Amino acid sequence: MISLRGKSLVAISRDIADGFIIVNPLFLKPLDAEALKGLYQQIIKVQTEIRGQKFPFNNVQAIRVRNMRLQRLYTSLMIIKNFAKDKGMRQLFT
Repeated sequence: MISLRGKSLVAISRDIADGFIIVNPLFLKPLDAEALKGLYQQIIKVQTEIRGQKFPFNNVQAIRVRNMRLQRLYTSLMIIKNFAKDKGMRQLFT
């Protein structure tokens, strides 16, 4: 099992969704190709999990929280993709 900074990829992905971890090139720099791919796949799993939850109709605050979590995950995926492209690891995500 791959872990980053003493945490599992599942925990890191959930922290990204909740806004506790910000993904940027400095965060990704120490990761090797395997860890980067694992993080990418785990973020997709968490994103799918959030989308699979019952939609909170008539609760504006819950909808806002859900959408912010999805937005953070999507942004992280784009940052990881661009980071991998710049480092010549584009084939990891195709």
